Amino acid sequence: KNTQNILGKNLIVVTVGFLCWWAVGYSFALGMPEHPNRFIGGANFFMDGFWNDKSKFRIWLFQGTFCATGGTIVSGATAERTKLKGFATYTILMTSIIYPCVVYWVWSGHGFLNYKNDQGRYESIVGPPFMDFAGSGVVHLVGGVGALFGALLVGPRTGRFSGRDEAEFDGHSIPFCVLGTFFLWFGWYGFNPGS
Repeated sequence: KNTQNILGKNLIVVTVGFLCWWAVGYSFALGMPEHPNRFIGGANFFMDGFWNDKSKFRIWLFQGTFCATGGTIVSGATAERTKLKGFATYTILMTSIIYPCVVYWVWSGHGFLNYKNDQGRYESIVGPPFMDFAGSGVVHLVGGVGALFGALLVGPRTGRFSGRDEAEFDGHSIPFCVLGTFFLWFGWYGFNPGS
């Protein structure tokens, strides 16, 4: 039951999350309007203009996986305590507005945490520019803060770990756990070096 719930949530993040990323998320995160501001992007809604510069498709897909990763972090922190409708609502907010705003602030080159000043040097509103390594700051910070607030809202797993037989906590399938580890390991070879 719980494994199916987590798998269902991760499917929601990938499907609903990528639809939101397609519609508005990318635009708010990396869509540069004619006169950019320091808070949020505002161009390329629904991938408008991508056929003129096909390299944007690659960036859209790659950055979309980061967006989905930020969303899946919360599914583990709120496991067994949220309904799919509530999680889908969170996913829409996270992939449409919250995550894209933070991406704009750090990675767009125009956000208030990392932008060029009049002398052509990068800075932020507090001094030196925010430097991110392989997405760790943006992806894991946004996902982690979302997970923290989600866990605080839904509370602990009451009675889940008290008075139970240890055999109930055995893994579902050790070969599948190992296979999943290899899939993640292989995926990281493209995911992290690519960033």
